[in-house]
Amino acid sequence: MTEQKLYDLLSKFDLEADPKGVKVVPYGGGHINSTFLVDTDPKYILQKINTHVFPYPVELMRNIELVTEHLTKKMVAAGEDASMGTYRVVKAKDGNNHIKDDDGSFYRVITFIDAVSHEKVDDPTELYRAAKVYGKFQKMLSDFDANELFEVIPMFHHTPNRMKNLLKAIEKNKSGRLDSVKADVEFALSYKDRISAVVDGIADGTIPLRVTHNDTKLNNFLFEKDGDECVCLIDLDTVMPGSLLYDYGDALRVGASSAAEDETDLSKVNFCLEPFEQFTKGLLESFAGDITERELALLPYSHLLMTFEVGIRFLTDYLDGDVYFKTAYAEHNIDRARNQFKLVRDIDERMDELNALVKKIYNEVK
Repeated sequence: MTEQKLYDLLSKFDLEADPKGVKVVPYGGGHINSTFLVDTDPKYILQKINTHVFPYPVELMRNIELVTEHLTKKMVAAGEDASMGTYRVVKAKDGNNHIKDDDGSFYRVITFIDAVSHEKVDDPTELYRAAKVYGKFQKMLSDFDANELFEVIPMFHHTPNRMKNLLKAIEKNKSGRLDSVKADVEFALSYKDRISAVVDGIADGTIPLRVTHNDTKLNNFLFEKDGDECVCLIDLDTVMPGSLLYDYGDALRVGASSAAEDETDLSKVNFCLEPFEQFTKGLLESFAGDITERELALLPYSHLLMTFEVGIRFLTDYLDGDVYFKTAYAEHNIDRARNQFKLVRDIDERMDELNALVKKIYNEVK
């Protein structure tokens, strides 16, 4: 993108400083949106929204604006520095929360938060601090009506629907790979009747519908540059109505694994108890008074559920011919699936232990 093009885009937003001639550089490690740091005073983030991944950018931006405005009001009322607790959507000069360029591209500007992200868990206490921020995120949004939010990725964590997609992939066998993965398919189908507890609970009202982030991996939490504290949760593109169980389970799917999700030596892929304990402790310390009995009871189950869901998504894509996830080699998706299924086995074997641990932590912090 040329310097003139960047300036033309930025000049359409209500910035506090003229961006003409300032340094605008690619920023961050995200793989979906194109992201630039605008080095004015104050600094901003300019992003081009990937409309292939997010085909409803207007609704997406409304979700983000509603949630960040709510969070900001809560922090200001509590006397906190809202500029570090969440980002703010910068309005375009026409009053919109984005601009649509002549070529149909969508752009947004948000405020810059001067903090750092961690790509992987080096110390399990990082998960404790991140979970406290997530619990605070949920607490501040506990009086926000999640029905106001648009479902930017329909049925994203509807695990029974993911199972239906797998069954279709098995039936069609587009890639011709079915015979080579029969044991993996058999394992996946053995869980078919154990995956509906959360969607059923939301449907019958026993699990509250909440604002969910839906991408709670560690690198979406920001930490102090010169300290250890976690300051906020970012990347709100997937905020939608859902269950906090999705976010809890998804955070631990990565955070409580001993290996990367495409590690092929399954002897190196193990569930790790300490990260599980740290994340659970952090969440319950900041949210124990608001979590329901049903949510509490399903915390360990949700860790298994989200790990299983991602596993069957990898398996489905492998059978469909690798049309969704980016792959580096032919067997990448099935290696990922087997990795996740190994974690599912480990978690399932320790389910009684994990349920007892959650109850112990809850009783200590409530």
